[in-house]
Amino acid sequence: MNLTLATAGRVLAQLRADKRTIALIIVLPCLLIGLIAWMFEDDPAVLDRFGPVLVGIFPLIVMFLVTSVATLRERQSGTLERLMTTPIRKGDLVAGYALAFGVLALLQAVVVVGWSVWLGMDVAGPLWLVFVVALLVAILGCTLGLAASALARTEFQAVQMMPAIVFPQLITCGLLMPRDQMPEVLEWLSRVLPLTYAVDAMQELAAGAEWEGVRGAVGVIALFIVGAVALGVLTLRRRTA
Repeated sequence: MNLTLATAGRVLAQLRADKRTIALIIVLPCLLIGLIAWMFEDDPAVLDRFGPVLVGIFPLIVMFLVTSVATLRERQSGTLERLMTTPIRKGDLVAGYALAFGVLALLQAVVVVGWSVWLGMDVAGPLWLVFVVALLVAILGCTLGLAASALARTEFQAVQMMPAIVFPQLITCGLLMPRDQMPEVLEWLSRVLPLTYAVDAMQELAAGAEWEGVRGAVGVIALFIVGAVALGVLTLRRRTA
């Protein structure tokens, strides 16, 4: 546990000094949601309907990008290789990274949800559940980024991973078309992609669902987080060859 906390503290200290990364995590999602609210200021129902969904989607994309690039940078700089010559285990490293980026995900969820509500987003379901789902989706983005970073050799390749992993989920998650109206193959594909359950949960909350209506989707997102962390531990390498 001490090694995990030490790793998390080191990563957070590095990120705190990187103002551009903090801006990307906090400012960019707020800017995008603000633009949408501005575009549809004459029809507040649009923000009420799509705001919770966007609050769930934007954190996953941003946290995936930041985590994958930051973790790969650690490997390329030799930091990861030096750490793995010490008694620290792979699980401690991955858990430390996940904890550090989880703290940023918590901050992002608080700011983005608060900003959306301030802009006028009215959620029929409990607002605290919107926050919980947004936080879990942001953590999911972190853990997917950790797993993806093991497959990339350069920062450019890490960026390329984002459309390969995120865009298929955006297309099939039900944002563009109800999933029951999709071709059967795409509907089945959507069932094995985590963003589908985030969008389902947010749409249900926007419509007035309580905990009982979203607990299944929340449970699936949590399972994907655990699976991504396990994959990150299994695929962690000392350095990029």
